[in-house]
Amino acid sequence: MKKLIAPLFAFAVIALMAACNQPKNTVAAEPDALASNIDSTVKPQDDFFMYANGRWFKNHPIPASEKQNGLWQMIQDTINAQILNLCETSAKLTNAEPGSAKQKIGDFYFTATDSISLNKKGISDLKADLDNIDNIKDIKGLITEAAYIHTVSGAPLFNFEVGQDDRISSKMAVRFEQGGLSLPNRSFYFDMDGRAQDVREKFVRHICNMFKLMGYDNDKAAKAAFNLMKLETEIARSSRKREDTRDPIKNYNKMSFRQLNTIAPNIDWQLFLTGVGMNTVDSVIVCQPEVITAVSGYLKSFPLEDWKNYLKYHYIRSLASYVDDKTYMETFDFYGKVLIGVKEPKPRWKRAVEETDNSLGELIGQVYVTDYLPKGTKEKLQQIGNDIRTVYGERIKNLDWMSPVTKEKAISKLNHMMMKVGYPDKWKDLSALKVDRQSYVKNVMSANRWAFNYQLNKYGKPVDRTEWDMEPQTYNAYYNPANNEIVVPGCNIIIPGYERKFADDALLYAVIGATFGHEMTHGFDDQGSQYDEQGNLNNWWTAEDNAKFHAKTKMIVEQFNNYVVVDSLHINGSMTQGENIADLGGTMFAYEAFKKTKQFTENQIIAGLNPNQRFFLGYAYAWMINTRPEALANQVRSNEHSPAPYRVIGPVTDMPEFFTTFNVKPGDKMWRPDSLRVRIW
Repeated sequence: MKKLIAPLFAFAVIALMAACNQPKNTVAAEPDALASNIDSTVKPQDDFFMYANGRWFKNHPIPASEKQNGLWQMIQDTINAQILNLCETSAKLTNAEPGSAKQKIGDFYFTATDSISLNKKGISDLKADLDNIDNIKDIKGLITEAAYIHTVSGAPLFNFEVGQDDRISSKMAVRFEQGGLSLPNRSFYFDMDGRAQDVREKFVRHICNMFKLMGYDNDKAAKAAFNLMKLETEIARSSRKREDTRDPIKNYNKMSFRQLNTIAPNIDWQLFLTGVGMNTVDSVIVCQPEVITAVSGYLKSFPLEDWKNYLKYHYIRSLASYVDDKTYMETFDFYGKVLIGVKEPKPRWKRAVEETDNSLGELIGQVYVTDYLPKGTKEKLQQIGNDIRTVYGERIKNLDWMSPVTKEKAISKLNHMMMKVGYPDKWKDLSALKVDRQSYVKNVMSANRWAFNYQLNKYGKPVDRTEWDMEPQTYNAYYNPANNEIVVPGCNIIIPGYERKFADDALLYAVIGATFGHEMTHGFDDQGSQYDEQGNLNNWWTAEDNAKFHAKTKMIVEQFNNYVVVDSLHINGSMTQGENIADLGGTMFAYEAFKKTKQFTENQIIAGLNPNQRFFLGYAYAWMINTRPEALANQVRSNEHSPAPYRVIGPVTDMPEFFTTFNVKPGDKMWRPDSLRVRIW
């Protein structure tokens, strides 16, 4: 991925903060969101995460329809309720102007909630496309249908995108990456622990059931499922491990169109590009050439019938949530119950709201900004971001391991980093997207095609550095190294526990301040540090400084390798190092910024907690997430983010201020000796 995204990390302050200064004697919310969540049966020296959040977890078990519960879920529920109101009022309109935002939102939501029509149709809206796959006669036919699936559904064979050239960030490039798997990544195909083996067995059973839904008899479905698993296992075997895809230099393999045909001769690349809607390109970036070569070989070594079944499954899997209940439940039973442990589906209205937002988020965002974001959102977020940038610059200047010449370049990159906060100044044009009340799955496919064509149309045009890749109602944030930018959407202004009241600076900086620090640090983590201030993949380090930096990142890899999450599964410190580095930097910068506030300098006591206690408890509150063990196991194998408890425990145990605040001493479970504490920035 070009963008280094930290899902659901950015949290913020209440609406009133946007226009008011912090009073000298802050009044705590009643009950205080921090003090009321403390579990006094747990010692902070033993497990600070559970000490800070344990009481809330005891009082709020994970809902059957969710993989986790906590702060993020509360905030997402608030956002969903706001979007639901927009969807329902739009769906009730009988005279909405054709092509207007409310017409498209209303019609989309209507088809998503029309369960009678959905169940009556079954998968009939997909039959013509499935028939086209059945009629494939040769490899060229496979490539044509694979290209079509890329435009409306999944991503068979490999991942494909048009994005910024890593070495020439002012230009757009065609990029091919490894992909084509139905399980989250290659480890699911080869790990031998009990959970992984159970997932594989149930996956084959699930595939078999999906083929039955497509009309196969029992024997044919079983054979197709067995062969599909065999085929995907070979693709997985050829794929790089997730941690081995983190080096942007190794992923940058630019070649001519002729060279691409040479390394993968069984793939008609011109036919693929024509199928997705592109003309011939002069060059491409192939991130993992050996994988593309292997897939090319498999097109000949595996029977055509196996590949046709492969395409059918990849096509229908990505659309199964938008047809009848039987097909949806078969997909949910595997991807929901087996992979992440969710007990039952979300209610239909919630699924409909989330998919409407996913497909028409740009339209919803325009209404969301007007109706739900308080005045001053941008200004307040910008202020906090500037505070953190100032602290980061000070810390770079005072580093004892970095040379003056590299410091100068690091500060220049930090100063050039663009901060996009709140919402965009201009919106994407969705006028070409057609939505009606005829078919839910066809509406989703139309939205998919619009999004696909949108990125395709960037090729050959100047890079728009004002563009956003998230909507203001998306509870998330990201850093994009190609633009050297961070993006913090406006809905991050929400924080439960402080509605209509002032949040104190400790919480303010522990939550939203750490977010800005986290995203800024992505510009200097193991990946982002390889891009210069203009967003180009370009080494700006001296050799000596680079060696010292990687020695420090090695320490954080080792730190997280030692955390056991569930069963015997350890965090993969190499795969997660970028996010762990960002968490550490973000927490430290937020604390330094907080120390400059009146609350800290005047040692204000709130709800019986001093400023230091409130800061660290506030940081734990930001990660107050309780997750099912199945979802944890899935995350450890496939996600570059460490589970929530370790995003708290990891950074704070590298900070001496935490040990002083909670009297953590040698022999305590949370103790980490000074020689093992990671100090990067």
